[in-house]
Amino acid sequence: MKDQFSLIIGGQALAGDRGTFKVLNPATEEVLAECPFASPEQVDQAVKAAEEAFKSWQYSSDDERTAALNAIADKFEAHAEELAEIITLEQGKPLDLARFEVGGAVAWTRYTASLEIPVEVIEDSDVRRAELHRKPLGVVGSITPWNWPLMIAIWHVMPAIRTGNTVVVKPSSMTPFNTLRMVELMNEVLPAGVINIVTGEGGIGSSMVKHEGIRKIVFTGSTPTGQNIMRNAADNLKRLTLELGGNDAGIVLPDADIDKLAPAIFQSAFINMGQTCAALKRLYVHDSQYDALVDKLAELARAQKVGPGLDAGVTFGPVQNRDQFELVEALVEDARRNGARIVAGGERVGDRGYFYAPTIVADITDGTRLVDEEQFGPALPVIRYSDVEDAIRRANDNPNGLGGSVWGSDIEQAKQVASRLESGTAWINNHAEVLPHCPFGGCKMSGIGTEFGLDGLLEYTQSQLLNISKG
Repeated sequence: MKDQFSLIIGGQALAGDRGTFKVLNPATEEVLAECPFASPEQVDQAVKAAEEAFKSWQYSSDDERTAALNAIADKFEAHAEELAEIITLEQGKPLDLARFEVGGAVAWTRYTASLEIPVEVIEDSDVRRAELHRKPLGVVGSITPWNWPLMIAIWHVMPAIRTGNTVVVKPSSMTPFNTLRMVELMNEVLPAGVINIVTGEGGIGSSMVKHEGIRKIVFTGSTPTGQNIMRNAADNLKRLTLELGGNDAGIVLPDADIDKLAPAIFQSAFINMGQTCAALKRLYVHDSQYDALVDKLAELARAQKVGPGLDAGVTFGPVQNRDQFELVEALVEDARRNGARIVAGGERVGDRGYFYAPTIVADITDGTRLVDEEQFGPALPVIRYSDVEDAIRRANDNPNGLGGSVWGSDIEQAKQVASRLESGTAWINNHAEVLPHCPFGGCKMSGIGTEFGLDGLLEYTQSQLLNISKG
């Protein structure tokens, strides 16, 4: 990883006006590097640079934008190992998973490049022709989290650029370096000011949200922060895409082949050490298979090799930061005090780094913090049920509604149950799979707006009707 990083504003590398701040390696709890600390004035400078670039970029052709995104994907491929190593060092995930993240970012960029922005003919009669066109909004502000630092930045930024907008991105202060490197590479392809990046701790994100020059905010993160963004974006009626918290429920039906499905259930819950918005976070299992499935999941948990992501053979890295580690620890301890059975894990691993053993918790039910709250970490509560109708009710009895899943052998029955889940996505015999061509978004308190596919792309546009009189 490079020793020094800079803000990129209007194509220029700049130091932060407020000096630097420390970024920790979660595997060692030691300082990884210093990151530039931008000022609110530099946020304003970045917005002005994006506004200036928008004057010409909005009129770029589809072919120019498509070529630019494919050239960016080429850059990412050429620097794939570098990008993956940065992800592992600052986020903690095993290197193979970081490589998967980079590969996903490349594929997502190329898919976004391939999308066509439609012109819809509403009417073509002897009287008039009415065409619905899509125009870019202006400057888009992207605020990204620490769990998938490259992938989620790609989800935010590429549709914005493909539709002719310009961007100011602010990554999490816990994982800024991969996004800084991403923007450096993009600036080798794009005109100056099309993509800008500011980094910092408290106050930088709110400066973006309140800035009148930013026409849309895309945010992935917690529900309370999303609510605050929505309040602060009201003054100039910013467009918003908010992908917020999830406490996704999975229901295992009595006919499920648990020998076949257990590995997929485990992977769905513990992907990225459980630090994924749409991971499976509470699992409802029928009485008839409860004990057997708990045992199988516990066996899979104990088989994981926990350690630093760059070490050979490691399958399970650290929790990304101390606050999240302490939350997971507190939720598991609360479950233990309330009579739950810790079947696997339930403890810190080692004496440095935020390593927590993958944890399976049984004999637990709704009303316990680990079930009711989003743990966003390596602990899965497994809840017993006797009646499917009751399982559906309990799965829906939560303020979040990002994803949900049903696991069973009778697909038609599983579809009927899945259709009753209050979630933006309902998977069958799968969970947490997001795809570039499939729209994704939450309901209830899990956010507003849609990402991915054509629906997600068009959220970065303003419709304009051309009404052509033939009279």
